[in-house]
Amino acid sequence: MVTVSYHPSFEKQIRKIKNQGLKKRIKLQISKIVENPEIGKSMRFGRKGTRKLYISPFRLSYLYEQDRQRVALLSFYHKDEQ
Repeated sequence: MVTVSYHPSFEKQIRKIKNQGLKKRIKLQISKIVENPEIGKSMRFGRKGTRKLYISPFRLSYLYEQDRQRVALLSFYHKDEQ
C-alpha cells in the first residue's frame, strides 16, 4: 500500500481553490495515483525523479519513491505558470 504525504505548498494551493468541481477532479486523480503511482508522465532535466498528471488546464506534480512505497504531492499549478 502506498502512503501519501502533502508538501506544505501543495496544501496551501489546494486550500485556495474555491471551485468544488475542480476539487472533486483533484481527489479523483489523487486516488488514481494511489492505485497506480506510475500513472503520471515522468519529468526530465531539473525535475527528474518527479511525475506530473494532467487535470485540465492544471498540472499536479508528485514524487514517487518506489523503495519506500510513498507518494509525496508537491505542487498544483496552471499549465502556463510552469
